Amino acid sequence: MDAAASFFDSHVRRDWDLKSLLNLSHLSPHVQQHLRRVYTTLCVSLVVAAVGIYAHVLTNLGGLLTSLGFIGCVMWLLSTPSYEEDKRYKILMGASFLEGLCLGPLVDLSYNVFQGDYGLVMTALLGTVAVFASFSGAAVFARRREYLFLGGILSSAVSTMMMLRFGSYLFGGASAMFNLELYGGLLLFVGYVLFDTQLIIERASKNDDDYIQHTLDLFIDFVSLFVRILVILTKKEVESSRKEDKRKRRE
Repeated sequence: MDAAASFFDSHVRRDWDLKSLLNLSHLSPHVQQHLRRVYTTLCVSLVVAAVGIYAHVLTNLGGLLTSLGFIGCVMWLLSTPSYEEDKRYKILMGASFLEGLCLGPLVDLSYNVFQGDYGLVMTALLGTVAVFASFSGAAVFARRREYLFLGGILSSAVSTMMMLRFGSYLFGGASAMFNLELYGGLLLFVGYVLFDTQLIIERASKNDDDYIQHTLDLFIDFVSLFVRILVILTKKEVESSRKEDKRKRRE
């Protein structure tokens, strides 16, 4: 009996050993260092974006011009040589701030829907962190190149959604297309988190140390997930409020 218990205990410990679970021996020290740099820069970018959201709340600056400014910063960053690291880092932070301003109106909307409470925003943020961390972590600990096949599938999915959107303009069905883009887009960017993370690992293993561009890729994935999760939660809250209003009118 003791022997059986000892065997079971050792077997469970071996299977659920945290060190084994978090083993990164399949990644070279160089790649591990690169990933730490990317994720650290991503955290800084997200903090700067949060400052941008707060700036919109105070000044109401977010809108079309800030969206164009974000696109301009991204193009500027991509066209700047990688050896100008300090300049590119500042451009990335500028792009993050402008993206925060762009997110401001959506955050304001959810704030008003939730009757002056940022509960929806915090729920969406925590949900985004959980989804992003889970899938990006899965890509890090997975076998090398396991998710790179998603690149072609994701590109095809984006093209299909663009054609469907164009079709909705011609033949109607905008409401159905909105839901498809919302939920389909959420799944799409979950796939991009997996793909981009493994692509970063693959590039780093080939001495592509452009951590700033790699951070930008993950930043866009994170923001895209956050927007869709927040819209879904806001939409559900609006629908729930309408049902409650109808119920009260009947009474």
